[in-house]
Amino acid sequence: MGDPDRGRTGPLDGKTALVTGAGTGIGRATALMLAEEGATVVLVGRRPHVLAEVAAVVADAGGRAVARPAHVEDADEVGELIRWTRDTAGPVDVLVNNAGAAGRVGDVRRLGEDEWHAVVDVNLTAVYLLTRAVLPDMLERGGGSIITISSLAAVRPTPLGGAPYGAAKAGVRNFMAYLRNTYRDDLVRATCVLPGEVDTPVLDSRPEPPSAERRAAMVRPEDVARAVLLCATLPARTVVEELVIAPTRSARTEVRPGSEPPRPS
Repeated sequence: MGDPDRGRTGPLDGKTALVTGAGTGIGRATALMLAEEGATVVLVGRRPHVLAEVAAVVADAGGRAVARPAHVEDADEVGELIRWTRDTAGPVDVLVNNAGAAGRVGDVRRLGEDEWHAVVDVNLTAVYLLTRAVLPDMLERGGGSIITISSLAAVRPTPLGGAPYGAAKAGVRNFMAYLRNTYRDDLVRATCVLPGEVDTPVLDSRPEPPSAERRAAMVRPEDVARAVLLCATLPARTVVEELVIAPTRSARTEVRPGSEPPRPS
């Protein structure tokens, strides 16, 4: 990250970026990259100590970050979060909807309503609530970027993620298209990023975590973060509407950690 004493300017200088699920994985990597390019980053998640660690990393590198624990599927907490952000860091210029949760039940016949609602609320309702909260400031200030992390499960759902997860990720993909069609002439850019399997700590909670060889072939959090950074830093005249980012290798291919991929023939 840039040291302000060196006079370095970044494309996001003077901008406020709010990142949900910012404590680990894609959210953490995204927050660090946005801060490196000059943004004041608002770190949002459920675990204060994890957010504090990310904020410290940003500060140590010469950037600026503030942390705010919140349940982003709760309308009252979202309203308070955006008011606090406006007072603390300024109106949101870049919203990164990254917070998400997969279901634990793959078979829809055994899926309870409570789990359905919990997964849909975090992955879809939260995106709606946050977007609704930041849009007035973006429209008043002449534009902004709303970048939502969906999933390839939106187009290729499997029992691994579960029915509510795939449905919610398809829903946010549709919602981002709605936002583009409605507000693009106001320079509000809405982007949907659809990653394939990403090597994040959430994989450890699966009933059967993937092998080290399989994880080595997956997309890394920083790969997705770099895609988010591109979407956030393009000129206002240009929007990345949708971006699919997937492993180069197929899931059937085993690769040893640190090994080099085969050269094309």
